[in-house]
Amino acid sequence: MFKGINLTLMIGPAVPVPVPKEVLDALTVVEVTANAGQSSGFQLTFNLSNHSSLHTIFLLSGGSSIPLIRVIIIVTINGTPEVLMDGVMTNHEVTPGPDQGHSSLTVTGEDLSRVMDYIDFSGTPFPAMPPEARVALMLVKYAGFGIAPMIVPSVMIDVPVPTEHIPVQQGTDLCYIRQLAQDVGYVFYVEPGPKPGMSIAYWGPEIKVGRPQSALSINVDAHTNVEALNFNFNPSRKLPIINIQDQATKAVITIPVPDITPLNPPLGLLPPIPKETEPIEGTAKLSPVRAALIGLAKAARMADAVSGSGSLDVLRYGHILKAGKLVGVRGAGPAFDGLYYVKKVTHSIKRGEYKQSFNLTRNGLISTVQRVPV
Repeated sequence: MFKGINLTLMIGPAVPVPVPKEVLDALTVVEVTANAGQSSGFQLTFNLSNHSSLHTIFLLSGGSSIPLIRVIIIVTINGTPEVLMDGVMTNHEVTPGPDQGHSSLTVTGEDLSRVMDYIDFSGTPFPAMPPEARVALMLVKYAGFGIAPMIVPSVMIDVPVPTEHIPVQQGTDLCYIRQLAQDVGYVFYVEPGPKPGMSIAYWGPEIKVGRPQSALSINVDAHTNVEALNFNFNPSRKLPIINIQDQATKAVITIPVPDITPLNPPLGLLPPIPKETEPIEGTAKLSPVRAALIGLAKAARMADAVSGSGSLDVLRYGHILKAGKLVGVRGAGPAFDGLYYVKKVTHSIKRGEYKQSFNLTRNGLISTVQRVPV
């Protein structure tokens, strides 16, 4: 859409194809919201003539439920394509345009996890299958959408004996997969890419390690690459505790849960000291391993005492900031410099403009590293 950055939009039933020039010319705003560990969404805004045939192309449902129309949004920066979204349309809305001869068509949608939420498969049995095997079997249905599973087996080995208990699905595939993830302290989400028409369905622990993205720099003169960056520190923190029941004596043992694991290392040197505890309900009924996993997952979510938000211009930053990964911050002062986990990113693309707003989190003040990658 402007120098250095090109936008590709693909739309179609099941197998999307590049849209004609008429559609791309009518496109005024693209907004994609990527959430770490959760579903992501998009919104496309078109400025159409009231007599345009595009009304017929987009409003296929005639105001009723929308058929399965797939949308792929690709941004190419300096020759490198990045798939921002691979999803399906969920809603159309037509509003009056800037003049009597035009109207504004807004198309909203979600990532491909939405197709897993259409059909209720309650009652499907999974004999002698641990949670990860059940997830893999459910995801096979969506291979035609280019979805490849990435499943991390849980340390909780729980293979039910068919003569004693046969697990039965409750709800849609998406609901059941998320429930299985929650039961072992995992997350589930569908990430687009790495190539158009492909996606990764991740079921596993939330990972806060890896190679950081290029640093977000502020107050460093010509090297500043963000438009705004603000931080907030919340010293109020609760320590989660789990209750484990001894099978022999039936005594209940209370155990505090740390927020530090190999996949969730400390990003801040000085975390706030917990002032009170918060029991996690229902853990006494679970096995010790399962209770510990749920406790560790909740402790990691409750540990984020520092949050940051800001915005940047992609051309000045030089890259696309991605959610679910680490990023460095410099120039914000000793208390807030260092590494952060990117919790959410919103892409806003207009003709001649590509900006991102973002949310960052970490567990405490003062950096644990001396330098961050630039």
